[in-house]
Amino acid sequence: MTTPELLEVTARPTAVVRGTVPVTDLPAFFDRAYSVLPGTVSGQGVTVTGPAFALYRGPLTTTADLETGFPTDREVTPDGDVVAGSLPACRVARVVHAGSFDGLGAAWQRLGEWVAAQGLRGGDVFWEVYLTEPSPDMDPADLRTELNMPVI
Repeated sequence: MTTPELLEVTARPTAVVRGTVPVTDLPAFFDRAYSVLPGTVSGQGVTVTGPAFALYRGPLTTTADLETGFPTDREVTPDGDVVAGSLPACRVARVVHAGSFDGLGAAWQRLGEWVAAQGLRGGDVFWEVYLTEPSPDMDPADLRTELNMPVI
C-alpha cells in the first residue's frame, strides 16, 4: 500500500450500472456491468475519461449497494441497465493498494484507521478505481486499486 494522502476532488460524470447484490455475486455483477457499458457509452458518442471504478453506498455486509462504471466527458442517456451517475466533489483520503482484490478489505480497514488517526471521519460513500485491468492470465500481485474515502 502507498502512503495515504488527503486530496480535494472535483465531481465527475459517470456511466454506471447500479445494483444491490450479495457480496458473493459481486464478480458476476461486475462482469455483467462491464459487458454492457462499452456499447452504450460508445453508441452515444460519450468518451470514457478514466479507468473503471466501483462506488459503494454504506458498509459492506452480506450485500453491497453499489454502482460500477467509468468516468465520462458528459452524462449518458439511460439505456437498459446503464444510467448516468457521478463521482462526488469532496475531500478524500486516498491510497493505492497493490495486489489481489482479496486484500481490499484489509486495505480499506487500514485506510479507515489512518483517517481516524488524522482526527477525521469517513462517510457512507466510498469508491475504488481499478488502475490496472484484470485479466485471467495476470499475476494478482500486479493489480493496483486506488481507494477513495470521503472524509469530514
